[in-house]
Amino acid sequence: MRIENSFIPVRGVGEATERRLWTEGITHWDEFDGSVVGDTLADRIERFIEEGRTHLERGDVSVFAERLPAASRWRLYENVRDDACFLDIETTGLDATRNDVTTVTLHRGGETKTFVNGDDLTVERLETELERSALLVTFNGRRFDVPFLETCYDLDVTVPHLDLMYPCKKLGLGGGLKAIERELGIDRGLPDLSGRDAVRLWHQYERGDDDALETLIEYNRADTTNMEPLLETVTEQLHEQVFEAACPDR
Repeated sequence: MRIENSFIPVRGVGEATERRLWTEGITHWDEFDGSVVGDTLADRIERFIEEGRTHLERGDVSVFAERLPAASRWRLYENVRDDACFLDIETTGLDATRNDVTTVTLHRGGETKTFVNGDDLTVERLETELERSALLVTFNGRRFDVPFLETCYDLDVTVPHLDLMYPCKKLGLGGGLKAIERELGIDRGLPDLSGRDAVRLWHQYERGDDDALETLIEYNRADTTNMEPLLETVTEQLHEQVFEAACPDR
């Protein structure tokens, strides 16, 4: 499903109205002709479509991210798939005012990069990577990763953000990233480590254990790269549940 199939970013259009448009055969912006809804709402939708096309031509999905509920931002992915940046961080604790970021992994366009505290993890590197991204994808990053980075590195993360936890909840998937991976059959090929293990591994590295850092990096990279097949699966299932169910003839 693409943004051009969506009408709920328009003020006054809820899921029921959007579904009614779809069932009436208006499943894409190109098919909207002002029917089905009243004149005032039709005018709003037409303005939204006109402005939306301009944003999409620039590869900018921020206006749609702002108007879509968190559980519906999966709709952004298909439009900017190649420029989506999957991100995950490891830290020494849960309080950004007292704890540190240890590693940050970003996965975009098939390339995975990990930055390490005290080596190449800098605010400049983070800003450069985020500026190159059309969409930021995290799991629970809305509450943890993004505010942690903003506090520790005085960043202002303005990239449109898709937090996978919310569309997962829409599908009834809960219990954390690794539990959802297991439920969906997504393999990470690593021992079952936890956030507590990540803290322990960092402290071992600080005491001179380079192997501990390698294990920490592998763990961080697995958390990040596995979000891509997870998002692919979630978008496919939600596409069927939300869009195709309302458009049985398509």
